[in-house]
Amino acid sequence: MVYRHFDVELEQLKERVTAMGNMVEAQLEGAMQALLTRDVDKANVIISKDHQVNAMEVGIDEDCIRMIALHQPEARDLRFIITAMKIITDLERMSDLAANICERVVELKDEPPVPIPPAISAMAEISREMLHAALDAFVSKNTAEALRVCREDERVNVIYRELVRSIVQDLSREPERISPVIRLLFVSRSLERFADHATNVAEIIVYLVEGKVIRHLV
Repeated sequence: MVYRHFDVELEQLKERVTAMGNMVEAQLEGAMQALLTRDVDKANVIISKDHQVNAMEVGIDEDCIRMIALHQPEARDLRFIITAMKIITDLERMSDLAANICERVVELKDEPPVPIPPAISAMAEISREMLHAALDAFVSKNTAEALRVCREDERVNVIYRELVRSIVQDLSREPERISPVIRLLFVSRSLERFADHATNVAEIIVYLVEGKVIRHLV
């Protein structure tokens, strides 16, 4: 009976981590909608949701520690709990990055309107898909899907480098636009880091399933 109850707790842990990830994915999607429509009210709502994600991280982390202390799980189950603790750390940071994008939206309301480069939307969509795929891989323990997420990170890096180069060139021609454009540069940097954290999640899933640390190897 004790072990059956523990299995239920492990399943609930998986569901809670996935729910936290889904919330972060929705935050990023909402942040981009706010950016593209200059919707400050929506941006402020998403900023406020960061506290909910923080609370979820604390609650899950505390329950993981309790499960380890109470059940003293063996290798496979212990690895799952440790994996969950690592994943929620990355998810919390991704939530922060979505909030950072929204903070730039609030700042841009007082700036001259500037077009949002398509590259920013492309980075956001790839990053969102990376997180979604990583969460699917976590639920299904699919290492092939996790490794695909890792490979996608380079696509975001390439777009980011090209975007930075383009922004620098634009500023040399139109220096009067420096303030709003720099804020867009901060948005792109947040998206690049978001993809990095999605990659971290995928790498952690490979560790969960295969017990192999692949960070810096893919």
